[in-house]
Amino acid sequence: MIHSLFMINSAGDIFMEKHWKSVISRSVCDYFFEEQQKANSPEDVNPVISTPHHYLIHIYRENIYFVAVCTTEVPPLFVIEFLHRVVDTFTDYFGDGGESAIKDNYVIVYELLEEMLDNGFPLATESNILKELIKPPNILRTVVNTVTGSSNLADTLPTGQLSNVPWRRAGVKYTNNEAYFDVIEEIDAIIDKQGSTVFADIQGVIDCCVKLSGMPDLTLSFMNPRILDDVSFHPCVRFKRWEAERVLSFVPPDGNFRLISYHVGSQNMVAIPVYVKPNISFREGGGRFDVTVGPKQTMGKMVESVVITCAMPKVVLNMNLTPTQGTYTFDPVAKVLTWDVGKINPQKLPNLRGNISLQSGSPPPESNPAISVQFKIQQMAVSGLKVNRLDMYGEVSKSSPKKSFTFEKYKPFKGVKYLTKAGNFQVRT
Repeated sequence: MIHSLFMINSAGDIFMEKHWKSVISRSVCDYFFEEQQKANSPEDVNPVISTPHHYLIHIYRENIYFVAVCTTEVPPLFVIEFLHRVVDTFTDYFGDGGESAIKDNYVIVYELLEEMLDNGFPLATESNILKELIKPPNILRTVVNTVTGSSNLADTLPTGQLSNVPWRRAGVKYTNNEAYFDVIEEIDAIIDKQGSTVFADIQGVIDCCVKLSGMPDLTLSFMNPRILDDVSFHPCVRFKRWEAERVLSFVPPDGNFRLISYHVGSQNMVAIPVYVKPNISFREGGGRFDVTVGPKQTMGKMVESVVITCAMPKVVLNMNLTPTQGTYTFDPVAKVLTWDVGKINPQKLPNLRGNISLQSGSPPPESNPAISVQFKIQQMAVSGLKVNRLDMYGEVSKSSPKKSFTFEKYKPFKGVKYLTKAGNFQVRT
C-alpha cells in the first residue's frame, strides 16, 4: 500500500518525510517536480503520477503537497481519501494543518502517522480513537513532557478500538448536552451574457458538533430527501435505514465530524441566488466597463461577502472606475480586477463603471473576460433541503438492581444552521 509520505511546501522544499516500510529516496519526488513545472497552478498538477518503479499520489491543501509513494498499483481514491484524513487530523489537533503547525509539532505528527498507518495500511483514522492514543498538545502537557521526558502516548488501548462503534469513545460525560448541525452548500455555475444558466450544480455537506453524554442514538429526517444525489456517509450512518426510509440514523462520534456530503445535479432546477449584468466593450486605445450585481431568488435573505473578480486581457494598461458601493483594486501586473462589494442592498444595487486604458498601438482584445463571483447567504440552503426533525435517545445509567440501563430521550440544546456560498461561479461577458 503506502510506503512513504513526503510533505512539500510551496517553495518546493521537502520539509518532512515518513517511511513505513523501506526508506525511499527523496529523488523519487523529481518526477513530481517535473509535473509541477508543467502545471499552470498548484491545483492543476496531475494527482496520480506513474514512474518506472513507483506511483506518486498527492493532494494539495494548506499550501502543502502531501505526496504518497506506492510501489504497487492501488486504488488512487483510497490513498487520496487517506491523505485528506491525515490533513483533517492535523487541523483537529493543532487548529491548523499548515507548514508552521506541522513543524511546531514534529513529534506528535510522527506519532499520529505511526498510528494512522500500520505497515502501509490505514489503521486508526477516527479522531476520537487517536485522541485517546495520543493526547492533543497544550502548553502544560508540553512543559511536563519536557521536564519528565515522557511522551503523549497513552498507556492503555482506546475504549472504542474494540467496540462495534469505533468512532465513539466510552464514558463520555457533559454537563450541558448539545448538538448542532451546519448545512453548507456550494453552488457551481456558468451564466451566459444574457443571464441564462449554462450549467449549475450544488455540492453540499452537513457538518456536526455533537457533545452528548453516554451513548446517544440520533435520527435526522428531511422534508425533501429525494433531491439528494451521490450521497457519501460517515461510517456511523446506518445505510440500510437510509435506503429504506431516507432517514439518517446514527450513533455520532464525540465532537466535530462530517455526517454526509452530497451532490444536487443539474437535473434538478438549481436556483441562482445572484445575477450580474456586465457591459464590457473594447475599442482602439481604450474601452468601457460597467457591471451591476443584485440578488435573485434568495427568499428574502441578505447576500453578503460579495466579491467580484475579473481577469482582464494582457493589453489592459489600467482601469479608472467608480463604485457605488465597496472598494475595488486593479493589479496592473497580474491584470486582475477585484471589487469587494460586501452586502447587497436590494433597494440600491451596487454598480462599478468607468474607463479602460489599453497599451498604445495594441489591437483591442477579440473576446471579453469572464467574471468570477463569490458570495455567502446565511440561513438558506439553495437546493431547498430542509431538516424536518431531530430525535435523540440515549442510554442513561440507573441505580436499579435489576436493570443497569434504561432507554430515554435526551433534552439537549440543538440547532440547525444553513449557509449557501459560491464555489466556481462564473459569468460570461
